[in-house]
Amino acid sequence: MNTIGHLFDAKRLKDYVDRFSEARVLVIGDVMLDEFIWGDVSRISPEAPVPVVEVRRETKMLGGAANVIRNIVTLGAKPLLCGVLGKDRTGKEILHEIEKMDLICDGIVIEEDRPTSIKTRVVAQNQQVVRFDRESRKNIRPESIEKLLTFIGKNLNDLDVVVVADYGKGVISASLMEGLRKLVMGSQIKLSVDPKTGNFEYYYGVDVITPNHHEAGSFCRFEILDEETLIRAGKHMLGKLNCRSVLITQGKDGMTLFENGEEPNHIPTVAKKVFDVTGAGDTVISTFSLGLASGLDLKSAAILSNFAAGIVVGEVGTSAVEAHDLKRVINGS
Repeated sequence: MNTIGHLFDAKRLKDYVDRFSEARVLVIGDVMLDEFIWGDVSRISPEAPVPVVEVRRETKMLGGAANVIRNIVTLGAKPLLCGVLGKDRTGKEILHEIEKMDLICDGIVIEEDRPTSIKTRVVAQNQQVVRFDRESRKNIRPESIEKLLTFIGKNLNDLDVVVVADYGKGVISASLMEGLRKLVMGSQIKLSVDPKTGNFEYYYGVDVITPNHHEAGSFCRFEILDEETLIRAGKHMLGKLNCRSVLITQGKDGMTLFENGEEPNHIPTVAKKVFDVTGAGDTVISTFSLGLASGLDLKSAAILSNFAAGIVVGEVGTSAVEAHDLKRVINGS
């Protein structure tokens, strides 16, 4: 296995970051809202052996597939978003945030009896204390799938990459992926997937899939513990899913790119400290897909996404990377 390290052209990578504004990207997946309750802990509850969090502030931001488009926007592009929301206050908040980014909401389908997903995290002293989810994980309706695919079909000629952001909340299914593959078949459009454990059989034949090492190990049915098991997992996924490439992210250990017929390439992390991996997968798939849409090869796109991931894991709470920060980190490498 090759280790890339500092063997890259920094000027070339920064030039491609400047091209992100021309990238034509569509994101389809589970749209949700991330809520954070920030506070301090100084005592244990007398009612139960649990910490008492004194709440200082609350924040909300786009999550799931919506956080992917937020990352794409902050990196300079104007993506399209496809997903499903409920007819509720959370859904309205998400639509409002999308409109604030000057993006169209025509690819969003409303299911009246479905709750919009919201994840609430309680954070004290920069540590997550608890998370609670309000959501439905049942599959979206067949008519909703049809509406999403129709929207994508209408915009097909204006796309370089379709990003599938699967969080297991019911939008991504075998039938949706089958319809998506049929739409992009024979075109130059690349299909990239941020996967969900348990749904890997849906992703057959895609261009790139970006699991973390836990998700990859779950699919391969063995734990990734060292370089040998990592390489075995990457090769197994390439063959089993018949995909063009696999990018396995490994947290503080960086990421490893597997391509058909190529030696695996390991990219060590550039993060100085890892505070929180929340949202790092969104940043990786966003940057990687923008790189491919802008004309970068797989290896260079992976290096670029590794730089972006190094920024986001140094922040507590889901965050998005700005293009100028990405170029600054590339410069300082």
